[in-house]
Amino acid sequence: MLACRSLLGVDFVNRASLIEVKSAREIAKIREACRITAVVLKDLAALVRPGLVTDVLNEEAKKRIEAYAGARAAFYGYRGFPAHVCVSVNAEVVHGIPRKNKVLREGDVVSLDLGVECNGYYGDAAVSVTAGKAGAAASRLLAVTSEALAKAMSTVKAGATVGDLGAAIQGHVESHGMNVVREFVGHGIGRNLHEDPAIPNWGTPGKGARLVAGMTIAIEPMVALGAGQISIGSDGWTAKTKDGSPSAHFEHTVLVLNDGYEVLTRAN
Repeated sequence: MLACRSLLGVDFVNRASLIEVKSAREIAKIREACRITAVVLKDLAALVRPGLVTDVLNEEAKKRIEAYAGARAAFYGYRGFPAHVCVSVNAEVVHGIPRKNKVLREGDVVSLDLGVECNGYYGDAAVSVTAGKAGAAASRLLAVTSEALAKAMSTVKAGATVGDLGAAIQGHVESHGMNVVREFVGHGIGRNLHEDPAIPNWGTPGKGARLVAGMTIAIEPMVALGAGQISIGSDGWTAKTKDGSPSAHFEHTVLVLNDGYEVLTRAN
């Protein structure tokens, strides 16, 4: 996402005063941006292995996105972000910058966050994998975070609230002895990478903005094995857990329907 900062309210670009409901034409354009995002993200995840230099993922992201007519990496240059994909390793929660001197090791938890803009509309998704064989703690972390995303999506339909989504994530994560990272939130998406409403990964059922059919939203639990408190690194971007505990991040862009949802960022 290039995650929105909840500590600052919500750090949206061109923040709208009203939540946007997309037209059929707009949804078609968002669906295409999301399709490209999903395919490229799946390809990048398949490249992750011990010994890989993380800058390779950045170069591959650029090459693969630009192979699509009208597409570009949404994150590159966004408020000065210097890469085409976020590559966050172990204690790095989000916004990790891929580098030529950063080499993945066996068992590393690697979170890949990718955004694509295509013909004026955006897609956004994230996935976490391990380099090589996963340890027991890493496997549990990835499973719980992925399940939290699925539980949040299962609550999506017209009339649900963002509090319903947040409560589903928070309840599942905390029931497994882990914590959501509260400094960053999900968001609406469409003509801008970040739009209303903010979608926290915690909340109270029935509270917050109400979903309407035709909204497109990015839901993205960020979960830490430890306390979930973060600090920002010296590069001004990389968010790390203060206690050094590993973290994971999963994200899908979804379309709100009258009776459910459609995941727009599935590679198939």
